[in-house]
Amino acid sequence: MKPFFVFYYLLSVVLFLIALPLIVVLSLKQKYKESIPSRFFLLNNSQFKKSNAIWFHVCSLGEARALKPILDELKSQEILITTITKTGQDEAKKYKAEVRYLPYEMYLPFWVKPQKKLIVLEAEFWYMLFIMAHFRGAEVILLNARISDKSVNKYMKFAWFYKKLLENVDIIYAQSEVDKNRFLALGAKNIEVIGNIKLAGKIKKNKEYAKPDAELIVAGSTHPTEEKSILEAFCIYKREHTNSKLVVVPRHPERFEEVYTLMQEYAKQEGLSLSRFSESTTFETDLILVDMMGELNNIYAISDIVILGGAFRDDIGGHNPLEPAFFGCKIITGKHFFHQKELFKYVHHVQYVEPTELNAALNAAKDLPPSMVEEKINLKKIIEKLRN
Repeated sequence: MKPFFVFYYLLSVVLFLIALPLIVVLSLKQKYKESIPSRFFLLNNSQFKKSNAIWFHVCSLGEARALKPILDELKSQEILITTITKTGQDEAKKYKAEVRYLPYEMYLPFWVKPQKKLIVLEAEFWYMLFIMAHFRGAEVILLNARISDKSVNKYMKFAWFYKKLLENVDIIYAQSEVDKNRFLALGAKNIEVIGNIKLAGKIKKNKEYAKPDAELIVAGSTHPTEEKSILEAFCIYKREHTNSKLVVVPRHPERFEEVYTLMQEYAKQEGLSLSRFSESTTFETDLILVDMMGELNNIYAISDIVILGGAFRDDIGGHNPLEPAFFGCKIITGKHFFHQKELFKYVHHVQYVEPTELNAALNAAKDLPPSMVEEKINLKKIIEKLRN
């Protein structure tokens, strides 16, 4: 047993004990009431029943969805999936697979069973996960691997640590040449550039809604502070473009009430009508809060303009633009899309603006063509690798 492994394991235990009061408090919040007890106390989160299977690890909803075209080709294989978030867990449970939360690192030496392969998506770099999966005989593969512009300096400061971590990785499928070079600088080997696997996903709606006889603007996947900027810009825009409506779709369901209260303030101030989508799945009012999950694509399908959240703050990294682009929406987003940079490279006719420029962007949208995607990805090589 290597000294660094022992040191790292003991450090994970010490950090757990120090953070225990905070973990308990967070576990009481609606957002974490399932994931934290499962990850940090193994509540309803036993070992996988199966061994010698293909194990995918993803963080959240977007990565779980990205697995679909791959899993569709692996139907004859035994599949395991771990996630970090509740939304990722819910999405993973839609597949024919054993699904668990990934336990906190100090549990992994006792939790990980021998598997054929471990496929880790994007930037989920857990030292104990990699070393234990490798030790138990799994081929460790990084898929859709990336190191964002914002994170690269942090990675380089701890290059000695990531070199140790990446020693347990057999192959890396990177999103871009830039990502490949960053992994090489961290000491990684056996790297191939394949592009972003999210380009392979089939984008579809699951409900048909009637488009209102109005310009429909959707604020999709929004975060705190973004709704305020969007509502302010829309209210100014609405004064001249009276035949327009704003639909707000917060990223996280636990914020529905908070956002509805904010929308009430603007509705009262401007004399606008307001409704909840859960009470009436129509678009009759000026402002609509979508307080239901899984509706975004259905609404994109009838929308004219999409203000894509997650990029108007500097700490989120943006959200997937492929879905609104697929439905031909005119996309406005912020300038902090560092986690989605590779995807935005393939989407054309997007306006990238500051929060204070949203009103001008809405006015400019009428003269711009719809957004569009001009790239595909071939997953054949990856599928063959996973089948072998």
